[in-house]
Amino acid sequence: MTLKLENVEVKIQAAPILRGVSLEVGTGERMGLVGRNGAGKTTVLRTITGLATLSAGKVLWNGEDISNMPPRQRALLGFGYMPEDRRLVPDLTVEENMLLPAWVNKDIDAATGLGFVYDLMPELTEMASRKALLLSGGQQKMVALGRALIAGQKLLLLDEPFEGVAPALAKRISEVIASLKEEGLSVLIAQSELSHSLDLLQRESVIERGEIIKVNVIDHALAGAT
Repeated sequence: MTLKLENVEVKIQAAPILRGVSLEVGTGERMGLVGRNGAGKTTVLRTITGLATLSAGKVLWNGEDISNMPPRQRALLGFGYMPEDRRLVPDLTVEENMLLPAWVNKDIDAATGLGFVYDLMPELTEMASRKALLLSGGQQKMVALGRALIAGQKLLLLDEPFEGVAPALAKRISEVIASLKEEGLSVLIAQSELSHSLDLLQRESVIERGEIIKVNVIDHALAGAT
């Protein structure tokens, strides 16, 4: 399954946010979207999920134009989104927060998704009944990742998954993302810099002021030596 953006433009109140963005994420590929705050990274992810409206261009999934498809239907395609600010419901438990996509969209298999997440991150099993407001920032990131995986069986969109996270938890999140390679899951990670994910990624697209300025293939031999 291939995700492709073709000359995507997005405006907010007539101000251009994305300017002719094109990128492609192949089946099972792990790709970075790197840029400073305000460069347009989050808007790219929101455009893919259908939460931002195109003013021009196309979003293609496995060759099908899904530009006008609503977010609910995109979730059924297997898209999962982890926003930068996590957006957990404080008074719900860890398990309830992760099950939100299945509650909203009855076509998502809640039991299968939850089993997959607990197998992948057994530490979440131990905190399943704990309310989200009692978790650390890093633990909340893991719950948000689990929630994204309930829906995202084909494509995972992660917005700053390592930001504000203690080193030990950042390493753990990195390990979880690396293990998804075996599942054939495509991953697009938006970040300000690549310090935690350089060894995870195969390519990176660099975005500045709403434009992709270059695409780099990551040399893992070189990355391991730095």
